[in-house]
Amino acid sequence: MRARIPQRMVLPEVAAQVQELDIPFNRYGLDRYGISREHVALFFSLLGWFYRRYFKVSVHGIENVPDRGRTMLVGNHSGGFAVDGAMVLTSLILDKHPPRLAFGMAEKFLGRWPVFAPWLSRVGQLTGLPEHAKRFLLDDRALMVFPEGARGTAKLYWQRYDLVRFGTGFMRLAMETGTPIVPLAFIGGGEVLPTIYNARALGRLVGAPYVPVTPYLLAIPRPRPCHIHYGEPMYFEGDGTEPDEVIEAHVAQVRDRIEALTAEGRAFRRQRRFGRSAPTDGGAP
Repeated sequence: MRARIPQRMVLPEVAAQVQELDIPFNRYGLDRYGISREHVALFFSLLGWFYRRYFKVSVHGIENVPDRGRTMLVGNHSGGFAVDGAMVLTSLILDKHPPRLAFGMAEKFLGRWPVFAPWLSRVGQLTGLPEHAKRFLLDDRALMVFPEGARGTAKLYWQRYDLVRFGTGFMRLAMETGTPIVPLAFIGGGEVLPTIYNARALGRLVGAPYVPVTPYLLAIPRPRPCHIHYGEPMYFEGDGTEPDEVIEAHVAQVRDRIEALTAEGRAFRRQRRFGRSAPTDGGAP
């Protein structure tokens, strides 16, 4: 018999939003991919505390995310762990009306961790395989993509707002499936976990690419305010079989837009902190 999740652990705000999700759950609270309404409610109740109280996330331009239909959310990546991804997913549940459940493409090594992997699948975060991504989009769902991949989360503190090389697979997939791309910038990931070194040997021991090392040694995220800036959807014509130079030019457009949103987001944060005569937001971790 399936163990039920205690309702007292689910925040009323999250429960109400999950009930509004445009997902065809069956009478057991499951959809065709095995995503569980109960697990989704508990997952975002836990993340909701971090979102509202710990990182105090503020969101801008969330109206640019379509209410329904296939959508690809594409953003920058930083911060050692995928704090940015978790907060982006949470923003679509707590601050979007109607809410949307976006599907993240988890790193392959996460699928090898016991307990953790089944939970990810129950809340719609599946291993980042192209066939999974294509299937979700063809089913008119929202997909979250970080084209920098693990290279993005491996950035050191002083590189936190630099964009490393983008993969091109997301663009071919968006064009093949006729999916609009919503660019986004996450501001604050590098401050939440200020990485000064990536311990790759230690990472291999735990089955991960690396373990981030911070000035205070432990890889524990700090309570720092974060911001998410969503841009207007971008549309690209084609079927995804175009020559590499065409695809790379389109990827460069998305990259440039994310870079611009990042600059806007950093300027907005400086203005909120210091007023009009704001200094730059560099400095020590």
